Amino acid sequence: MRRFRSVRARTTLGAGVVVLAALVVGAVGFVVVLRLVLLDGVRTSAEAGLEQVSSRVESDGAGAVTDYEDVLVQVVGDGGSVLAHGEDADAPALPTADESRWSHDGERWLLVADDVDLPGGGEATLVYGVSLEQTDTAIRTAVVLLVVGVPVLVLVLGIVTWSVTGRSLRPVERMRTEVETIRAAQPDARVVVPDTGDEIARLATTMNAMLDRLDRSAAGQRQFVSDASHELRSPIASLRQHAEVAVAYPDRTDVAEFSDVVRSEAVRLQDLVAGLLELSRLDEGGAGVRRPVDLDDLALDAVARARARARVPGGATGDRVIRVGGSGISAARVLGDERLLTGVVRNLVDNAVRHATSRVAVALVEQDGAAVLTVDDDGTGIPAAERDRVFERFVRLDEARSRDAGGAGLGLAIVRDAVRAHGGEATVADSPLGGARFVVRIALGG
Repeated sequence: MRRFRSVRARTTLGAGVVVLAALVVGAVGFVVVLRLVLLDGVRTSAEAGLEQVSSRVESDGAGAVTDYEDVLVQVVGDGGSVLAHGEDADAPALPTADESRWSHDGERWLLVADDVDLPGGGEATLVYGVSLEQTDTAIRTAVVLLVVGVPVLVLVLGIVTWSVTGRSLRPVERMRTEVETIRAAQPDARVVVPDTGDEIARLATTMNAMLDRLDRSAAGQRQFVSDASHELRSPIASLRQHAEVAVAYPDRTDVAEFSDVVRSEAVRLQDLVAGLLELSRLDEGGAGVRRPVDLDDLALDAVARARARARVPGGATGDRVIRVGGSGISAARVLGDERLLTGVVRNLVDNAVRHATSRVAVALVEQDGAAVLTVDDDGTGIPAAERDRVFERFVRLDEARSRDAGGAGLGLAIVRDAVRAHGGEATVADSPLGGARFVVRIALGG
């Protein structure tokens, strides 16, 4: 029963039913039309014979019909008596209607009749009949041929459809078997693309492309888990180390210093977990509920927030005072998730402050139907070869790794994914200030 639920069986059955219905309707129509055409031919022949015999009777009298054979000819008087008849019409008086069917000894006849004037005066009815035997034989032959031929034709069609469908679906079954055997240990395994150039070949190509995407996604997830584990291991190890030292040497432990270490590592863990959760949300569903958002308000808030923390620890080089400018911010409204967009602006400004030498400039303009946010710094910039990689997760350039506040390398990854979730793009280039310029473009809306 399951075999008959296959595409091959349903296609064959469907084609057979449709063709059978069409052939039955066509056969019935053909028989009807054939019968009408043949009867019309017999009628024409009978009318022509009637006209010819009428002329002879009107000139030679009723006895002129006695020598007719293979047709029915009778001259019937007013009282219904047969005045004369041909050789095959010695039966009782034939029907005298204008046209009628008459059966005798298993043979059917088409009769036509007309009034004639007899030479000696008086009127009679001339009846002329033509046999329908050939017509009936032709119709019966046609019916037999159709009754035999239609099922045979449907059977042949079913066999051809079954064979062609099976041949067409064979590559699909092969692909199904190949895909079924692909395991995680064989990430580079792909299905064979047939050289037919048809829909099956395109399906195989599409399936391979899907497998490529899944492979890249799985590889990205594995790398993501590996990087996340590595990043989480460092603050946890630091906390454990300081805790073990405090337990082992309580009289030598400075409580204030220990508290600072615990607090800084806890903040680092909190930021890392928050970043991981944000990226997870972006991977699952992108932007949330979209509403009109004044991007200039978010930019001004990020500038004010950065100015409040203008002094940046510089380690051995001493603290750095960063001037954050927002004079280039103008009004721009987009349609998006305000929480995500707030994170985008803050991450870009915080990143610029972290890498700047003394100055950061934030600008926002409307350009070509998009809100264009630029964040410039006067730091060392980003090499051209690293400008795509800097948006990848857990990527930190050497300079960032050398500083205590370098972060986990998730801020710019969140920026890129959040901007893409809004249909925009994030890029990096050289800044007129001498460092890096981050540019975000999001379509205007609201």
